Amino acid sequence: MTLPIRLKTTFHEKIWGATELEPWFPRSQKKIGEVWFTGESRLPVLVKFLFTADKLSVQVHPDGPQGKTEMWHILRAEPGAKVALGFREPISRERLREAARSGEIESLLQWFPVKAGETYFTPAHTVHAISGGIALCEIQQNSDITYRLYDYGRARELHVDQAAAIADLRTHPGPVRPEMISAGRELLVGCDYFETEAVTLEQSEYTGHPERDQFLIILEGRGRIADLPYQAGEVWLIPPEADRFRLVPEAASRALRVLAPVSS
Repeated sequence: MTLPIRLKTTFHEKIWGATELEPWFPRSQKKIGEVWFTGESRLPVLVKFLFTADKLSVQVHPDGPQGKTEMWHILRAEPGAKVALGFREPISRERLREAARSGEIESLLQWFPVKAGETYFTPAHTVHAISGGIALCEIQQNSDITYRLYDYGRARELHVDQAAAIADLRTHPGPVRPEMISAGRELLVGCDYFETEAVTLEQSEYTGHPERDQFLIILEGRGRIADLPYQAGEVWLIPPEADRFRLVPEAASRALRVLAPVSS
């Protein structure tokens, strides 16, 4: 009998990380920037929770099978928190290189104030950054190739030429407009690498998708999934071969449901 699988959590310290991880995880003595959810084998998508107390670098990712297209679902945002996606107006590659080296790039980016519940889609080639004061759920291709353009003077390697060569030099549309599917279900992002819905979990029967891995990212609530307890801050893998099982919330529960690409 194949049942849903609770993914393993691993905590990663970052110089920009935070100690306040509640209510998803206990408060930490260390500056945790990323919480990864992993399985026994490599998964088709990677789910992370990010916690920021300081700015992340200005960066960009390549495309393709080893690239990184991602989305961010904002879980918590302090006053003044914001993300940068694309530029306030289109620029040239040479201008981008100059601005990255001088530090002017931060003022050329298009910054969006954020609030809990918003979603931002970040395709590969999008120049982006994240401020402090944010907790978010990131869903991405299972790759972590990053080219840094600017890092606020921190002593980490930069990749200005590689980044400028692949950067999308245009503006970005900003937060996603969710598309209502049915009561309690909204489509947030659909792309070649994942499809994500925001869902209100109700007592019901589930089964595996015939062709695709599914992931349930528990954002709020608690209950039982296939007679196993679930709580906020967990990610469950539902493989295609999963047998029918019951999901029973014991407190109001909200989740992101992610469909991975069809296995080749």
